[in-house]
Amino acid sequence: MREGSLEAPTRHVIDWQNPDFYDMAKIEAEAHRVFDICHGCRRCFNLCDSFPRLFDLIDTSATGELDAVAPADYKRVVDACTLCDMCFMTKCPYVPPHEFDLDFPHLMLRYRAAELRAGRVGRMSQELVKTDRNGHLAGAVAPLANWASDTGNKLTRPLLEKLAGIDREAALPKFHGRTFAMRAKRAAPEIDRTAPAFGRKAVLYATCFVNYNNPQIGTATRAVLAKNGVETEIAYPGCCGMPQLEQGNLAKVAESAGKVAAELSPWIDRGYDVIALVPSCALMLKFEWPLILPEDAQVKRLAQATFDISEYIVDIAKKEGLAPGFSGLDGGVTLHLACHARAQNMGQKAAEMLRLLPGTRVAVIERCSGHGGSWGVGKGNFEVALKVGKPVAKQAAKNATAYLASECPLAGTHIVQGMEKLEDGAKAPAGGARHPIELMAEAYGLAVAS
Repeated sequence: MREGSLEAPTRHVIDWQNPDFYDMAKIEAEAHRVFDICHGCRRCFNLCDSFPRLFDLIDTSATGELDAVAPADYKRVVDACTLCDMCFMTKCPYVPPHEFDLDFPHLMLRYRAAELRAGRVGRMSQELVKTDRNGHLAGAVAPLANWASDTGNKLTRPLLEKLAGIDREAALPKFHGRTFAMRAKRAAPEIDRTAPAFGRKAVLYATCFVNYNNPQIGTATRAVLAKNGVETEIAYPGCCGMPQLEQGNLAKVAESAGKVAAELSPWIDRGYDVIALVPSCALMLKFEWPLILPEDAQVKRLAQATFDISEYIVDIAKKEGLAPGFSGLDGGVTLHLACHARAQNMGQKAAEMLRLLPGTRVAVIERCSGHGGSWGVGKGNFEVALKVGKPVAKQAAKNATAYLASECPLAGTHIVQGMEKLEDGAKAPAGGARHPIELMAEAYGLAVAS
């Protein structure tokens, strides 16, 4: 056995239908094994708060070793994990096929699955991640919902904090009365038949966030692809299940995977590529679903057909070439590479895409924003999320570019909040953080309705 590992990391199928998967005594034994290896390595000290918590528990124990840490305290480590996968993908030298066989994020997932099965996840927490139900309800009363969730609302946000455990200072996504799927039923953008990539066809998996919270990402994507000759259709069978994955609800994730894969399969039969508009959802389709339903042929096929949107634009640029007509972005772009984009192991596709714009300076930040999905807005988590993301906010403020972008819309909003809370009172660029595909649409001069 060699020290560290030079082979490409591999992941095991998640054995979530095995009763032993939920046996807390066995989970704690595995956690002890993994945590002891982490204690002897400590390369992950500057990632999420899980590792500082683990090392503090050990260093302040009676012996200074893991054997003096009570297994009950492991929960503090688990609670800080955002399932960003960065320890597995970028730091850990002991991931499979190394003999130590470490997969820290999936161990945290297993612990949460056992907690959920034991009834230790609050009812309100489970209700908050029902994105489709919540999106339909909030969209029907979007102005009222957005008023109530605004951080400046001193009447409703303290109530929301008390009832739902959402920190009163955490910015929340806005809702729209007309979803992206509704908007797509109107006239589609005209396809440029002279574009080099004319003939490509893609179905856009809308994702719950784009569908309910930020349709502009979807309309910008359609506009840019139409400019490049790509015919697009929209499909949204339902949420990918990432919010449920964060809580360890693997049965619900499997249900979502089966439903979405079944609906998208006919599009693949007809020669359409599949594009996921948010990196967390692309990660689910490409990597997590096949580990949860390894025998499902439709899930496996969908994983092979799925692109992240930035990945798809770069693929066009390399194979056919992009349609002419775009200009540079004066003042440069600070681009945050989302953890779930990095975890797709596809390279810096958003940076590659924006560097295609002539004369555009792209400053890349390749570090976790700290947000962590639904975790990051929780009371008790929001301040931790700001602490983890502070280096990103400081770097964005230092860059002082005209544009700020993140592949993850939630991370982008969190970075803006982090910049506003810096000691020097830094301000984000006008317009806040945007998705890179929105900047591509602007570079093409394409009007995208809000």
